Amino acid sequence: MKRYSAFAIAREAARFHSGWERAWRSPTPKKKYKVIIIGAGGHGLATAYYLGKNHGITDVAVIEKGWLGGGNTGRNTTIIRSNYLQDPSAAIYEKARSLYETMSQDLNYNVMFSPRGVLMLAQTHHEVRGYQRTAYANALQGVKTEFIGPQKVKEICPIMNIDGPRYPVLGGLFQARGGTARHDAVAWGYARACSDMGMDIIQQCEVTDVRREGGEVKGVSTTKGEIDCDKLCIVVAGNSGHVAELAGFRLPIESVALQALVSEPIKPCMDIVVMANTVHGYMSQSDKGEMVIGGGTDGYNNYTQRGSFQHIEETVRALIETFPMLSRLKMLRQWGGIVDVTGDRSPILSKTPLGNCFINCGWGTGGFKAIPGSGWAMAELVAKGHSPLTAEFGLDRFKEGRFIDESVAAGVAH
Repeated sequence: MKRYSAFAIAREAARFHSGWERAWRSPTPKKKYKVIIIGAGGHGLATAYYLGKNHGITDVAVIEKGWLGGGNTGRNTTIIRSNYLQDPSAAIYEKARSLYETMSQDLNYNVMFSPRGVLMLAQTHHEVRGYQRTAYANALQGVKTEFIGPQKVKEICPIMNIDGPRYPVLGGLFQARGGTARHDAVAWGYARACSDMGMDIIQQCEVTDVRREGGEVKGVSTTKGEIDCDKLCIVVAGNSGHVAELAGFRLPIESVALQALVSEPIKPCMDIVVMANTVHGYMSQSDKGEMVIGGGTDGYNNYTQRGSFQHIEETVRALIETFPMLSRLKMLRQWGGIVDVTGDRSPILSKTPLGNCFINCGWGTGGFKAIPGSGWAMAELVAKGHSPLTAEFGLDRFKEGRFIDESVAAGVAH
């Protein structure tokens, strides 16, 4: 596995800043665009990029109330995998994983994709059966995963204690081509490519209203003035409910904080991603040597982007039994992001009750891994009015009872 030093990461950031001034300076918005995308996170920027690359639509503005990639795209733990149970989920996540593999070449920007492998531990007999079922489903879907025994788990990750008294490791679901990428670089790479196509990325520009006429969208009111558009795409993650209300409809989602932390940097000791869903913990090691640790969501709805001592204690306590070496490390920093969660733990990629208005939300804890697949699918939906990848993820499934239940694969896992 290739590792990048802190110097290499800083060098990439410097190249980005020096080579792409126009987007950082936030151009003055035009009077009208063909497409406005609200949200300059990974999903919004990917949608803009594939609108231009796949469909030739470059008269696009991406509007962001803060700074580029400052929401969940810059606050996640960078895990990439596609071993989901349901067919629609596996299709869009596998599309995303495959696009990640060639993203650096496609964007001519190093996103530091590292296919180090993702291991999901089975620590109860119920999990063993569930992961074996998922492995069979993945085989039918063409997604390469395998269920492995505890000795193979120990071989892949030697620092792990597989004989814990409460939760021994009984096996694991392993996807060798899963891994991680540099989250900031994904946003920067897409943004630079969009800017090169002539798109406007307008930062510090908050949408205050969605203007409607005759049941169709006409434009948006922002803190920088009014902007007209032919089509509107809402991609704002945890704030989806708020923006949807501005557009005149409601969403079946809840917004909650998801927290993570990193330890002080140490020498390389772990070259894969390990997820322990029974105890609500997962971990990988960053290129700088930090142990990247995360857990479950808060138990109540909120919009805070802070961490909490309760979750630090709960998550670290759960992982120490499986990774005893963690007990001697110090925490370096912690943070939170706002995730939007649906009842079936699957996303919404859909037309809306407002004509020519589309929405991409509800990714919950799985948003980063889906960025390129989500952007590809939403671009097709916006450009053509339909996409095979989004067909099952419409808003109407909640009225019709066509749920895509990923509570096992996505309710806790990342």
